[in-house]
Amino acid sequence: MSIILQNARLLNPSENLDTTGSIKIGDDGVIEVVVTGQDTISPLDGDQVIELSGKVVAPGLFDLHCHFREPGQEYKETLESGASAAAAGGFTGVALMPNTKPVIDSPLGVAYIRHHSAGLPVDLEVIGAMTAESRGETLAPYGKYCSYGVKAVSDDGTAIQNTQIMRLAIEYAANFDLLLIQHAEDRHLTAGGVMNEGAVSAILGLKGIPEVAEPIMIARDLQLFAWLKKHKLNGAMPEPRYHVAHISTAASVDLVRKAKAAGLKVTCEVTPHHFTLTDEDLAGAIDKGNYIMKPPLVSRENREALIEGLKDGTIDAIATDHAPHAKHEKECPPDQASFGIIGLETSLGLTISELVEKKAISLNRAIELLSTNPRNILGLEPITFRAGQKANLCIIDPECSWTVSDDSFRSKSRNTPFMGRTLKGKALGIYHKGRLIMN
Repeated sequence: MSIILQNARLLNPSENLDTTGSIKIGDDGVIEVVVTGQDTISPLDGDQVIELSGKVVAPGLFDLHCHFREPGQEYKETLESGASAAAAGGFTGVALMPNTKPVIDSPLGVAYIRHHSAGLPVDLEVIGAMTAESRGETLAPYGKYCSYGVKAVSDDGTAIQNTQIMRLAIEYAANFDLLLIQHAEDRHLTAGGVMNEGAVSAILGLKGIPEVAEPIMIARDLQLFAWLKKHKLNGAMPEPRYHVAHISTAASVDLVRKAKAAGLKVTCEVTPHHFTLTDEDLAGAIDKGNYIMKPPLVSRENREALIEGLKDGTIDAIATDHAPHAKHEKECPPDQASFGIIGLETSLGLTISELVEKKAISLNRAIELLSTNPRNILGLEPITFRAGQKANLCIIDPECSWTVSDDSFRSKSRNTPFMGRTLKGKALGIYHKGRLIMN
């Protein structure tokens, strides 16, 4: 039985496509026909027609930064529940960070994820640890990663503090064409910190994390990259690629902007909670634990700089940093709360509500940030709407108004500061791996 997605707005930035049209997908998951304009596809006996007037068909969303907690902390999230949450949010692929228990720092860990995710409705790309156990002391086996299809490395949740080890990580990653994803944090400055250091932290009596801790680490790394490019490349090794995870400050955005202008292969991502919330929101919250994350929520000025970075193209992607935690890890005093929030199921709604509806970016740019660019950054093949291609699609209702509630989540966890918030824009379903999954 073929499926016909009829009269949708077909939106695909990688093809410069933004038009009304219809797509017919065969029972093998391959696109059979694409028509644009006012023409429609005539169904044959047994075809399923889904009328999508006013709705959007876009490439399946891709999240560059997720934590599914398996192996080791399945009480928070599993590969299965995380994939279900991703599909509900419109994602057909996610990149999993390696800071599980044990850390994914060898092919064995990669093989575990691959084996247990084969039947899931979304693609799981495994990010390998930069160093053994993410301790920042000894490099992980980058060459072996490549033989298992790993495309990027990261010591997410920490950062290599030793500059010589970081230099080696850059050089080895370049030789194997691995993307370096940096959780930028000078841990000497952030030790014991709970939230952004400033007036709000002083009023609340919570130890602050100075915002300079992030750009200091980015500046160090970019200096290394620039030096290696000038003195070490000369044909001896490929140019390294560097990606800043969950960027959060104006100074960091400015560093990336200048690095791009200088010709370095640098990209960055921002989370929905960082372009939506500030440390002032934490001050007025009852459930303060759900506002505790790293990097912390910062000032209004920094939030505006992030939005400006999204507007001018400095920021390349929106990533959720989906970080599930159990109730007891969040419903506690803020200085005892675990860092992080869930985000897969609210990402699209927050992007449309906070950016598209407020005219900061277009819907086309939103899809670019949520799908096209993340895939490109990780070196994945672009999704095209063409006959003969495997269908990998997200169906979106940009006008749907919905309220975030406890029973709206597929994730095992509920740690979000957006509970009760009304959002505009929602994923109605995905088509991937030959399966249509409608919410």
